[in-house]
Amino acid sequence: MKAVYSELHRSHDPQFFLVRGVIKRTTEQPERADRLLAGLKAGKHHLVEPTAFGQGPRTRVHSPEYLSFLAEAWEAWSALGDAGAEMIANMHPVRNAGTYPTHIVGRLGWHTVDTACPIGPGTWAAACAASDVATTAAQLVMDGEDAAYALCRPPGHHAYRDLAGGFCFLNTTAIAAAHLRLKHERVAVLDVDVHHGNGTQGIFYERGDVLTVSIHADPNSFYPFVWGYAHERGAGPGLGTNLNIPLPIGTGDDGYLQALWKAQAMIAAFAPGALVVALGLDASEHDPLAGLAVTTDGFRRIGHAIARLKLPTVFVQEGGYLSDSLGANLTAVLAGFEAAR
Repeated sequence: MKAVYSELHRSHDPQFFLVRGVIKRTTEQPERADRLLAGLKAGKHHLVEPTAFGQGPRTRVHSPEYLSFLAEAWEAWSALGDAGAEMIANMHPVRNAGTYPTHIVGRLGWHTVDTACPIGPGTWAAACAASDVATTAAQLVMDGEDAAYALCRPPGHHAYRDLAGGFCFLNTTAIAAAHLRLKHERVAVLDVDVHHGNGTQGIFYERGDVLTVSIHADPNSFYPFVWGYAHERGAGPGLGTNLNIPLPIGTGDDGYLQALWKAQAMIAAFAPGALVVALGLDASEHDPLAGLAVTTDGFRRIGHAIARLKLPTVFVQEGGYLSDSLGANLTAVLAGFEAAR
């Protein structure tokens, strides 16, 4: 399987992470990509440089105001003269009869859902590179590859049409799905990250052409807390095309695979032309965020199960943080997929 990767991800090196009132170093570090690259090397996957697609794929998913904000944010922030080393909002308007602000501090609050997405001088470049990585992987599959993997960093599935959040700025999973829609009448997204793919759900919630399925730790006690419940099924033309499968904290391999069988049945019934897998590896038993307890062999079984859908498949890297098993888990899920094809 070809794997798309760009070194430009290193320009995004966030520091700030607020956990229950305590400031810590973020878990979304550049070293994540190094460990994932080691996993790709172990699996003998061929690395491919991304094609520069420009703003087109991003505009299919994100609003013009949001893209302009991200592109201009650091320069405007730096011009304040007394601002910090990272952009972190001190207000998050709920937008009830709100007016779109012109000041950078107001725009920062308007376009961020939480404090877990600090913006630095290289964030926009890294996010754009990640969108090109995802789009290139989708294009490879559209051009005839059975499957492709996109090593995207920063991740994307918590980003809404005009909101950053949860380490995410551009929704690379949604960008890949929207690109596949250029060829396929229907596309399915399967999110196996430990966190609910709330941004992806939000982007496609009222659309009937993209099915979104997310298996994740129960949001009653895990981020993002206010999205990801089983009763969220879509709206308007999208009613019935959103499936959430929340799992009890600490669920292991067998419980996870049972949920995946339910997801497979929904995807098969939708009959998409292609599949995007939001490949979070943070469901691992060794992940520092400690939501679920999937083993390395469990990830192999997950890859094997996904392959049984027999769909052209784009794997887009989402979460998965620093642990000794991160690279091995990536090797396992891709090997399981390839063994079943």
